[in-house]
Amino acid sequence: MTASKRVQDLFDLSGQVALVTGGSRGLGLQMAEALGEAGAKIMLSSRKAADLEEAMAHLQDRGIDARWIAADASQEGEARSLVEQTLERLGQIDILVNNAGATWGAPAEDHPLEAWDKVMDLNIRSLFVMAQAVGKLSMIPRKKGRIINVASIAGLGGNPAMMKTIAYNTSKGAAVNFTRALAGEWGAHGITVNAIAPGFFPSKMTKGLLATVGAETMASHAPLNRLGDDEDLKGAVLLFASAAGKHITGQILAVDGGVSALVGG
Repeated sequence: MTASKRVQDLFDLSGQVALVTGGSRGLGLQMAEALGEAGAKIMLSSRKAADLEEAMAHLQDRGIDARWIAADASQEGEARSLVEQTLERLGQIDILVNNAGATWGAPAEDHPLEAWDKVMDLNIRSLFVMAQAVGKLSMIPRKKGRIINVASIAGLGGNPAMMKTIAYNTSKGAAVNFTRALAGEWGAHGITVNAIAPGFFPSKMTKGLLATVGAETMASHAPLNRLGDDEDLKGAVLLFASAAGKHITGQILAVDGGVSALVGG
């Protein structure tokens, strides 16, 4: 009988390369930390160089091999260039974390069309163009890879009355089924495709809502009576990125304190 791997070895990412979009702050930076702490080399990307410089320094202070490239992940040319430059500098891409995203708050009847397009471009178009480029240039030829899309519990159901984010919810619902569809198609290439669906975490994106409604009120909607913190996505992303998750694909993992488990949650 072949000896099974020790659990520590299953989660070890030494020698691997992770490309994280929207990685300069918030949830993206948290996930980059986890992957780097597990041994992966990290390539961060977002649109603002100054934010990326600061994020890279933060990771390097933690002993993580990190670098950055500024790019708009929703634009095909920039996405392909990001992937090509990462391959030139690091040789391969083992893990893609599609985290770049945006939101817009407005009543559905007054939601600007240009804002709808902006949200859709970054939240769902970027998933496709990034996965296509990484798949074609690195993962499919090597017959291996891990793609992790960041969805949201907003993509698992409708809006509560206080939320007016029709484009965001729609885009995250699309991200959920994009994950399932791509997993079905690319499993033959040895590529797993999964999604993390966070609940409410303090972030730049949720700052306005939390200021209006209140953190305690939002936390009270969760069975665990808390919001997410700066550690709560680390285990989920490491599971999907590592050998520990090699038999998991097409799945959506809610990390939300139990909100999505409630009827009408």
